[in-house]
Amino acid sequence: MRVLVAGATGAVGRQLVPRLEAAGHEVVGISRRGPRPVDVLDAGAVERAVTEAAPDAVVHQLTDLGGADGAANNRVRVEGTRHLVDAARAAGVRRIVAQSISWAYAPGDGPADESVPLDATDEPPRARIVAGVRALETTVAELPEAVVLRYGILYGPGTWYAPGGAVAAALAGDAEARFLGGTAADASVSSFVHVADAADAAVRALAWPSGAYNVVD
Repeated sequence: MRVLVAGATGAVGRQLVPRLEAAGHEVVGISRRGPRPVDVLDAGAVERAVTEAAPDAVVHQLTDLGGADGAANNRVRVEGTRHLVDAARAAGVRRIVAQSISWAYAPGDGPADESVPLDATDEPPRARIVAGVRALETTVAELPEAVVLRYGILYGPGTWYAPGGAVAAALAGDAEARFLGGTAADASVSSFVHVADAADAAVRALAWPSGAYNVVD
């Protein structure tokens, strides 16, 4: 299968590309960095990239987390996803696998499975985050075959939980890391997933039925 990986140089993308190749797929990667940079907020650039790649499937691993800027990451979820799906549809692509998150569910007394609805809160900043997730998942579902991977909090190389990452900075009192936010009153139980396991799931998801799947440790 010819696979376009959007976000090929990100924490998951770097793990994903070699795994796809090892599975026998032909891979074309796009990202903001690299030999052929593509700005996912530029609809024309995304359409040209997808048309040129002519993929059988698209794997959406786009994020903007490097600066711990929630608004920037949300814009990628909303606008970047819209551009990618529109370009895929124009190129005749039927299948997409997209990265989402597993901590946008409505609160409850136990772990949430995929039948639990997304949180309907209007409390910021969570309302903005959930709205971005909802927009991403709704948009990718416009394609005939859409698999949404609701990853746990990512850890491993290239993530905030790597040595020197944003979490380490927050624990050291770095003011720029306050995007992580929260108080004792916001405490909850979260699920994690290693970036290598997230990438393995994305490879397998190319053959999964459409729908949303929690991918956590």
